[in-house]
Amino acid sequence: MHRSRPWHGVMVATTLPFRADLSVDHDAYADHVRSLIDAGCDGVVPNGSLGEYQTLTDAERRRVVETAVDAAGDGDRVMPGVAAYGSTEARRWAEHAAEAGAGSVLLLPPNVYRADENAVRAHYAEVARAGLPVVAYNNPYDTRVDLTPALLAQLHDAGDIVAVKEFTGDVRRAWEIAERAPGLDLLIGADDVLLELAVAGAVGWIAGFPNALPGSCTALYRAAVAGDLETAVPLYRRLHPLLRWDSKTEFVQAIKASQDVVAAGSGGPCRPPRTPLSAQDAATVRALTEKLLAEGLD
Repeated sequence: MHRSRPWHGVMVATTLPFRADLSVDHDAYADHVRSLIDAGCDGVVPNGSLGEYQTLTDAERRRVVETAVDAAGDGDRVMPGVAAYGSTEARRWAEHAAEAGAGSVLLLPPNVYRADENAVRAHYAEVARAGLPVVAYNNPYDTRVDLTPALLAQLHDAGDIVAVKEFTGDVRRAWEIAERAPGLDLLIGADDVLLELAVAGAVGWIAGFPNALPGSCTALYRAAVAGDLETAVPLYRRLHPLLRWDSKTEFVQAIKASQDVVAAGSGGPCRPPRTPLSAQDAATVRALTEKLLAEGLD
């Protein structure tokens, strides 16, 4: 069924399974995408940071998108990450996403140098020419470029973005974004501010931990955006010790480790330069996940 705004809802930034030799296991990835849709998630975001896109060859990156679209059964459910060093290359990835049948794309600002506002505006305008709706991704910690509410309003007024994945953790921004760009959709960008941004009007969540616990995480999101705080607050409190790992440097390893607790081998290794979690961190993630499973969360 066609969704007029396919970037709404729980869009899982998918982890990518690798075999023991660190080649991509596309069959396992297809199974993972199908399992998330079956669990009630609205869609998937391949080739984001959780998907370790920086370590993929061009051929692998293309096939990941194509696998996701085929497995989801509806391209509108797929929002590929199209970040690249150059704007022209990012546009090519957006064009490939369109050819594959995806419904939208997720785009970081220029992220190898501290781009000024003119460069940021030109970057988003270039990728928007591919024709798919563009969701901006604001992560100034990693990119050193801050998509401030004022700049987001400019990008939206120009018609170059439809939404923003807000990862700063500063929940005050939600209100200013709504004031400056009332038509711009706010998407939760970090798992550990889900409730706060849902209350502030978010209409979607580009999510990490539903990779491991899709049922309970989706239930939390639905309750939060519906304003059902009686359900959402206690569930958020239970999940939060795990959700806050999404904002740590080792978030990819942590989410994969949690997946491995839920189903052995479903998370698996990361490609270098990421290294395994320390023994202490691995034990912490394992214990948190086991506790939630024992409490009946899924």
